[in-house]
Amino acid sequence: MSSTPRTLYEKIWDAHVVARRDDGTCLIYIDRHLVHEVTSPQAFEALRVAGRKVRRPDLALAVPDHNLPTTARRDSTGGKIPIADVESAGQLAALTRNTAEFGIRLIGESDPEQGIVHVIGPEQGFSLPGATIVCGDSHTACHGGLGALAFGIGTSEVEHVLATQTLLLTPSKTFEVRVEGDLPAGVSAKDLILHIIGVVGTGAGTGHVIEFRGRAFEEMSVEGRLTVCNMAIEGGARSGLIAPDAKTFAYLKGRPYAPKGEDWDKAVAWWTSLATDPGARFDKSVVINAADIQPTVTWGTSPEDTVAIGGVVPAPESFADPSKQEAARKSLDYMGLEPGQRMDAIAVENVFIGSCTNSRIEDLRAAAAVLKGRHKAANVKWAIVVPGSGLVKAQAEAEGLDRIFTDAGLEWREPGCSACLAMNPDKVPAGERCASTSNRNFVGRQGPGSRTHLVSPAMAAAAAVTGHLTDVRELT
Repeated sequence: MSSTPRTLYEKIWDAHVVARRDDGTCLIYIDRHLVHEVTSPQAFEALRVAGRKVRRPDLALAVPDHNLPTTARRDSTGGKIPIADVESAGQLAALTRNTAEFGIRLIGESDPEQGIVHVIGPEQGFSLPGATIVCGDSHTACHGGLGALAFGIGTSEVEHVLATQTLLLTPSKTFEVRVEGDLPAGVSAKDLILHIIGVVGTGAGTGHVIEFRGRAFEEMSVEGRLTVCNMAIEGGARSGLIAPDAKTFAYLKGRPYAPKGEDWDKAVAWWTSLATDPGARFDKSVVINAADIQPTVTWGTSPEDTVAIGGVVPAPESFADPSKQEAARKSLDYMGLEPGQRMDAIAVENVFIGSCTNSRIEDLRAAAAVLKGRHKAANVKWAIVVPGSGLVKAQAEAEGLDRIFTDAGLEWREPGCSACLAMNPDKVPAGERCASTSNRNFVGRQGPGSRTHLVSPAMAAAAAVTGHLTDVRELT
């Protein structure tokens, strides 16, 4: 083993190299494979046609999430309510058939653990520090919050992992994002990552793995770290990483798939060794002052289009790059905004609290703290709260959070990806705005013609009760 100081990414990569090619590409062993209904049907069919088996079905875990409706799934008699959308129903049925045929555990739609794939992975202890984790979904970077090298893959790669438990990959460059100091009161992990993407841009991480470093991340909860790494992909990176520590170990201990007994002690010893060595070199580094960060919201159609809630919609001419000026003009036209508009004066008709970015118990508690004793504004037509898993839902109900949501006039739903993307019935109507805790504000992302403003759970709750984008600190 080389004595040269190495980064967290380099340590995980080196531990998983099966073979190196002369061109620099490497065959990498994959520890865990998360499977859902959207990108897996073609992969399973290809295995079937080729007569291949899944090499390590015990290292795969499947769950439906993207297409699954978040409204009631059982009628008053306990019978299953059919899924109206034929294509969605077909994909969900295919996942059930394929996992049964190939011997992969399926957490089904009626199972108490069902939820969003990037919520159930950490929750079940299936996602572990130092592991290589893949899923046919771009936000697989989320699991980097536990110190895992996690990334999204395409359908052909899903097939390759199922068949071989390996992938042929090119090493990434390393990118340090260091946040110095403590986050101000009222600023969340979601505000932090939105601010970071606004600073570095959506292309800065291309070809890199970002390691988030500094006191802000060390003090952050595991849920907050998962939120940050979830959106590393929005900064262009292949993956996001935060070094595992005592908080990580406490979060994972005792979870169903986590190591037990002596294996746990050995695992913790290795996980502890993964932190970036003093003197290790990053290919790129950005330093951000935590004190500069305020509750943050997006104004345009890219996650880099961010501004503090007390700011204004920027003028296209304020950007030096002509291509960015043109993109800003198109964004403002689509979003129906004018330069100079105050962000905290923009009315919203819809609110979505959920997604793999912000649907864990900590997120729901933050929203409930703002909503308690208040009620949804009259101009807000549609406001839903979607827990990330059945276990999150049960915990929230045990804590009475569901009653806070419903008393405030919001809908309490079943687990699923929901209004993060227009792949299920939860869509934002054309021309209407949504304060959304999801991760993308692309054109049509929440439905054709929908206008998305990305915010934290607390900021979404504030928008729900005021009817417009609002600095949550004014309510708390």
